[in-house]
Amino acid sequence: MTLYEQVFENNKKWVAEKKKTDEKFFEHLAQGQNPEFLYIGCSDSRVSAEEMTGIKPGQMFVHRNVANLVPNNDNSSASVIQYAIAHLNVQHIVVCGHYKCGGIKAAMQPADLGFLNPWLRNIRDVYRLHKTELNAITDEAKRYDRLVELNVEEQCVNVIKMAVWQRSYLQSRTPEIHGWIFDMQTGLLKDLQIDFNKILKNIQEIYDLGTDKKS
Repeated sequence: MTLYEQVFENNKKWVAEKKKTDEKFFEHLAQGQNPEFLYIGCSDSRVSAEEMTGIKPGQMFVHRNVANLVPNNDNSSASVIQYAIAHLNVQHIVVCGHYKCGGIKAAMQPADLGFLNPWLRNIRDVYRLHKTELNAITDEAKRYDRLVELNVEEQCVNVIKMAVWQRSYLQSRTPEIHGWIFDMQTGLLKDLQIDFNKILKNIQEIYDLGTDKKS
């Protein structure tokens, strides 16, 4: 049996297991979703949001792309965030990167990668913003690890710049923004504990979209 064929066998087993514990599992699933989380992660095949968090179906809205980016001109991630906040009313937005990210490493190589060039330029921009700190790290592996962390932080900041998030947060203090890292060597998640309230105050003068001038 090929891996492709195995997928359908796995699906049948999964359905049987779900029905064994809850006969109406799929009836409930079909009624709609009310996720508490929006997860923005990397497309890397080794990083599965639901599996590593133990989140159940219906609890997490997921968007993935190369190197977990939230570019300013990307309609895909922008649409996901708009929908998650304005229609699903998520309470948490997580941007999750991972060490040994191929996208991060590719962005820092002196090579023409064709259609990927403008996408990976977003990561080079992160490096440029934090060049002094990153260039001071002599160990290349540690420098890449730090770039992974800084990339997560900057993508979270890109979420903060969005009008839909600003309106929601100023009204209800939700959704909260979180920056995570997945360490493949240990399997553990790390919360970067970024102070986004401080970041918001620092950038609000420039990125305030006029929703609440007193905040």
